[in-house]
Amino acid sequence: MAFEDRTLKICNCNKTMALDAKALGLALKLGRPIQMHTELCRKEVGSFQEALKDEACVVACTQEAPLFAELAESAKSQTKLEFVNIREHAGWSKEGAQATPKIAALLALAELPEPEALPGVSYRSGGQLLIVGPAAAAIAWADKLAGQLEVSVLITDARGGELPDARRYAVFSGAVKSLKGHLGAFELAWEQVNPIDLEVCTRCNACIHACPEQAIDFSYRIDLDKCKSHRECVKACGAIGAIDFDRTDRARNERFDMVLDLSAQALIRTPQPPQGYLAPGSDPLEQALAAAQLGQMVGEFEKPRFFAYDARICAHSRSSKTGCTQCLDVCSTGAITPDGDHVKVDPHLCMGCGGCATVCPSGAMSHAYPRVPDLGARLKRVLSVYAQAGGEDACLLFHNAGESRVLIARLARRGRGLPARVIPLEVHHPASIGMDLLLAAVAYGASQVAVLAEPKEAAEYGAALNKQMAFAESIVGGLGYDGAHFRLLATDDYAVLEKEVWALAPAATISKAATYNLSAEKRTTLDFAIDHLAKLAPKPQDAIALAAGAPFGQVVVDKQTCTLCMACVGACPESALVDGRDRPMLKFIERNCVQCGLCEATCPEDAIELVPRLLLTAQAKQEVALNEAEPFDCVRCGKPFGTRKMVENMLGKLTGHSMFPGATSLKRLQMCADCRVVDMMENKDETNILDVKR
Repeated sequence: MAFEDRTLKICNCNKTMALDAKALGLALKLGRPIQMHTELCRKEVGSFQEALKDEACVVACTQEAPLFAELAESAKSQTKLEFVNIREHAGWSKEGAQATPKIAALLALAELPEPEALPGVSYRSGGQLLIVGPAAAAIAWADKLAGQLEVSVLITDARGGELPDARRYAVFSGAVKSLKGHLGAFELAWEQVNPIDLEVCTRCNACIHACPEQAIDFSYRIDLDKCKSHRECVKACGAIGAIDFDRTDRARNERFDMVLDLSAQALIRTPQPPQGYLAPGSDPLEQALAAAQLGQMVGEFEKPRFFAYDARICAHSRSSKTGCTQCLDVCSTGAITPDGDHVKVDPHLCMGCGGCATVCPSGAMSHAYPRVPDLGARLKRVLSVYAQAGGEDACLLFHNAGESRVLIARLARRGRGLPARVIPLEVHHPASIGMDLLLAAVAYGASQVAVLAEPKEAAEYGAALNKQMAFAESIVGGLGYDGAHFRLLATDDYAVLEKEVWALAPAATISKAATYNLSAEKRTTLDFAIDHLAKLAPKPQDAIALAAGAPFGQVVVDKQTCTLCMACVGACPESALVDGRDRPMLKFIERNCVQCGLCEATCPEDAIELVPRLLLTAQAKQEVALNEAEPFDCVRCGKPFGTRKMVENMLGKLTGHSMFPGATSLKRLQMCADCRVVDMMENKDETNILDVKR
């Protein structure tokens, strides 16, 4: 819906922002003047209430969004409300008076339609809680939580603990072997190391009184260092049979909905633990905060399916040869695991960072929250409006909706705010900003792209983001676009952010912004962006050298050792390597190559080498011959069936072999498959298995 069909409510927040209503109206191409409010959320709130009669209303304020939403609900209004932050993002800045183009660009985003809804991933938790850890802490929290949750306890260290007098919940003991899963579906495996089975034990204390070494305490765990094997405890236990020093079935396993892990070292150590798993350690305050969250994890929940995966173009593996592992390496939740020639993603473990899509060279893994076409539409809209309003040297600042959003607000309130040319854009996670979006932003007219990440996010994904930015910088720099176009800002300190963002020097921009839309296919988006940048490049190039690991490059073949066996063609998942159809020839389409290395790993002659580069000529999309050999014709029917070099090598290795004793056998190696069979049937002197004496 265009702005002409919406009511726009703008407030200068008690005159703390220097807003120019006329300039904003021109920038947004409105056919009516903009009314500037001073206290829209207070004495002028009646003006907002009048707007609730309209179909849609855009309010340039996010601080009072709850108030405005409450007023709309009280009025039973059907008006579609949208809120845009122009105060902390633009108006509250040392350059607030020059921020009209940025404000217009931020408001223009409200014109875009809502992205399509994503498929959901469901969780179901019935409240079955496992508390695992030392007895003292685990039993204490079990007593507190047993009234609201179905609690089970696994004691891993009995020192200082005592089991309760009432059996209100299950208690196990042992050593954890594995813990995996997610909210509603955790699987625990442990080994029973205590001779006393706590589930069978009646806690009658007969064993405690009978033990001459006092090796058993009220945690009902036997200290095997003290035990002298008198087995008086076994006799005292009698028919109950809870004590068994020779137990063979030590393996145990159970399923739980949630896990409160009180171990000193967390049992699940991924940077981002799964939903339903809380590991507060030994800090009592952290334990209390974790316990408070558990009650909110009972019921049915849903989250978006953050990713899409196309196994057809995945370059992970072929024929047990490993190629690309970048998504496996970058995933911080352990959601991605090998699955034969491909990978599989557990949608319940995926937290939607998008790092896998960022590093995936082929686009087999793509981020869906938001989809690249949806985010591309935002980039295109915000940059075009900014430029049309007279803005120059736009710098896009991607940030998350959590701490980084708060950090930008803190900078506006306590520091100089953001420069007028820095346009903040919110994404689900900064790790989702890959080379395709970086180059597309420059093609759309951005001078720079900065990604703001929390220190924790940077620790997990900083290396991958910097690598993507380095590849993108090599491309734009190689084409003559001077300056630093990409920057990762990793901080949670507003003073550091202020220093770094104000120190950014504008980089060269493209002379004419691209008008195409971004594609859901990563390689297509990269092709569009690179072609546009190359067409208008200050310094046109035929090829640009790239660092190792880049998703573009050539395959170099040693013709002296290559036998044209075509194993590389069978291994290539992207159809970058193709055969010569009816001729013994190996061809290469460079634009298809993602430098996964499968061809190099598969080649039996070690004849292949990868050379990362970006080829910008028409040849990149054409078939180029890497090796060609003279065909070898069947000596019987004359049909070509291999290469002369391959047949000669085979004859050289097998001459004199006991399986090929005569000229007839060797001659058969020079025949095609059909003629070999015919020759064997015609040769009456051919030795067969029936001629072998017993």
